[in-house]
Amino acid sequence: MQRNPLIAAISLGLFAGAATSSALAETTPLEQQLKDLESFQVIAHRGASGHAPESTMAAYELAHEWGVDYLELDVQITADGELVVFHDDAIDRTSTGEGKVNDHTLEELKALDTGSWFNEANADKADADFEGAQILTLSELFERFGHDERYYIETKSPQLNPGLEEALVESLEAHDMIETGRVLVQSFEQDSLLKIRELNENVPLIQLVWYHTNEEDDSQLQEWTGVTPGPAEITDEDFQTIAEYAAGIGTNVTYDGNDVIDADFIRQAQANGLPVHIYTINEPEEMQRLLDWGVNGLFTDYPDHLLELVE
Repeated sequence: MQRNPLIAAISLGLFAGAATSSALAETTPLEQQLKDLESFQVIAHRGASGHAPESTMAAYELAHEWGVDYLELDVQITADGELVVFHDDAIDRTSTGEGKVNDHTLEELKALDTGSWFNEANADKADADFEGAQILTLSELFERFGHDERYYIETKSPQLNPGLEEALVESLEAHDMIETGRVLVQSFEQDSLLKIRELNENVPLIQLVWYHTNEEDDSQLQEWTGVTPGPAEITDEDFQTIAEYAAGIGTNVTYDGNDVIDADFIRQAQANGLPVHIYTINEPEEMQRLLDWGVNGLFTDYPDHLLELVE
């Protein structure tokens, strides 16, 4: 596999001025994290969200207990500048509130119940302990698991969350998550990732892509934000452009029931220094199919099912 330019740049930066060859031979935690991306990663999508309310402490506790490789989460910024762990732009689906996350202060969001909806939607998994679950701040998640976990963080809807990247990098630095190899930052928005890079060039980045059919020609595939051509037209140079700033790529595998990428896409990305993570895979048969393709990681709501296949 071609070495990712980001890994080489970080290695040079971290070891600049080293006095001896033995010092150069040492592997830093950040380098080890990047090397680990070449192996298979179990990524708990919003925690163990198939078993507990998404993005709540209960979901992350389960995933942590099972020994996943990454806790996956989305961050947004409140009206008073606090980072919270929440997926949707609007709070209606998974809380007792209404409106957008960033229309509310943290105090207002903390007053909401973000757990009872799960019991109503999943009677077979309902648990009274889920009732009254509060929205999490990023700091609360870091304080609970610290450096015992790795975190896979999406900058969610950056256009709706001005100042998100600055606040996130500040928090990552304050909790010493970067040099210790504890965090990946993912986004569909290339500009958001590049902003993170400007703020701290050592933050490992994952470029998310979403392939779907062209509305004018459903025989053609395109990428949502235009960060790459459609899979049939993608070139080594397209992957290398992403590898200049990112440590990996995250993609869907199907759209409208049909595959949009194949094993050749996986191999081509890897050959150009980009480990490939697929979202969001919940059926064991599909997990196994993608494992057979040689993917580097899967996002899943059911990390226990994936762990059974890879352990």
